[in-house]
Amino acid sequence: MSNSPTREDPIATALSEVIGGPVGEHARPNRWWTPVRIMLALFTIVFALGLVQKYPCGETNWSNTSVRYAKMCYSDVPYLYTDRGFAEHRYPYAKSNGRYPAMEYPVLIADFAWAASEITALMPSGPSQAIRQQTATGDLWGLPGMTKEVNTYFLVTALLLLLCGLGSVFFLSGASPGRPWDAMGLALSPTLLVAGLVNWDLFAVLFTAGALWAWARGRPLLAGVMVGLGFATKLYPVFLLGAFLVDAVRRRRTDVFFVAVCGAATAWFAVNLPALVSNESAWKVFWSFNSSRGADLGSLWLVASEHGMTVSTHTLNVVSWLVLGLGCGAILALGLKAPQRPKVAQVAFLIVAVFLIVNKVYSPQYVLWLLPLAALARPRWRDLLIWQACELFYFASVWWYLGGWLAPGSGTNPTIYQLAIVVRVLGEIYLMVLVVRDIWRAEVLDEAEDPDPFDLWDPRGSSADQNAVEDGGGEPDPDRHALADLGHRDA
Repeated sequence: MSNSPTREDPIATALSEVIGGPVGEHARPNRWWTPVRIMLALFTIVFALGLVQKYPCGETNWSNTSVRYAKMCYSDVPYLYTDRGFAEHRYPYAKSNGRYPAMEYPVLIADFAWAASEITALMPSGPSQAIRQQTATGDLWGLPGMTKEVNTYFLVTALLLLLCGLGSVFFLSGASPGRPWDAMGLALSPTLLVAGLVNWDLFAVLFTAGALWAWARGRPLLAGVMVGLGFATKLYPVFLLGAFLVDAVRRRRTDVFFVAVCGAATAWFAVNLPALVSNESAWKVFWSFNSSRGADLGSLWLVASEHGMTVSTHTLNVVSWLVLGLGCGAILALGLKAPQRPKVAQVAFLIVAVFLIVNKVYSPQYVLWLLPLAALARPRWRDLLIWQACELFYFASVWWYLGGWLAPGSGTNPTIYQLAIVVRVLGEIYLMVLVVRDIWRAEVLDEAEDPDPFDLWDPRGSSADQNAVEDGGGEPDPDRHALADLGHRDA
């Protein structure tokens, strides 16, 4: 039987009183409203509310500074439509894209943004391409009909991100066998509502959830491909390989880890190669941009610099990567020495959280990176909400800071914005401490209820049971297949 959050989680139990209380022991499941369909519906509602939250900016043509910061409805999407050549249907890695700056994002984000512009081209409202090409790039937004077209592009992008989010919920609901409801931590997240449309991060979340799903199903090659595609979308999904390593070593199946690494490398190289060949300089921008930038918004390094502890960019790079390496080493030791094998999501959450804490920039939408991992790593609403309350405090503070309503840092006295950065990190550390405690105290699913999915995986493409039949070893054990498929039926 799948987990019932109204019987396990105190907050879910209390909220369920509105609809009659927790699910009874003899309740019969609805044939249509399965857990995954309920969560997909709730995600759609939350995402729609997020679109409403961005409405004030769209209504004022995304140009009213006081509105976009006061209403906290800012999004990168509409601005890059005109600022990166998408309004002229220029492919980001084409040689002819010279009059526009290169995209400062990985390849698949650039491709995603370009694909949305091609869909928008089917519903144009601005002037002809000839007029656009004769207009200075900074003046494109002022052309007749362009405001409507920019809003169309934003809505097209929102629809595509909705599909990414739905896919993420679907994958996540099957990533923890027998516990589909854990994905509710993503589907009903308050931070998803405000941050889901700030950038294209939900595209990377899709691959992250897909990688967790594939690994839980004993498909290391597919899990690796998902990681590779995620790495080509945002940097952080590559850290899932560290979690896979811990899991593979604890299962004594390092072979599946190397299969995942090969899948990740192949997928990443395959999607990057066309851009690298067509425009190497544009392809390098993401890497050079992140290497050369200094302490930026949201980071503890910014707080330190505003208190006089300024260091060079090179030193900042070296120190941040060194601290990250030490943190990953500690997480590796924890995962290998823990009394019981930790969940993949627990290890992955800790790695990504350390990366964000030591990173040079910590944008408000980066909370989306942690959402699917946190939902599985610590599926308790009280703790998820405490952490996200800290995130929401930062989310409001950063926009008011950019709007000029919160004074910048100076001297030794902390400002509200600096305080918000620290509070956000403390909320993250709070959740990390709970996850570490769970790992060390073995507060995870019982091993007997968590069958090894790789028992059914064979590098030659057939299951171990099928090999037994072919070798004259008798009939396959149906109970093993039933256990491995438990998550699929519940989800």
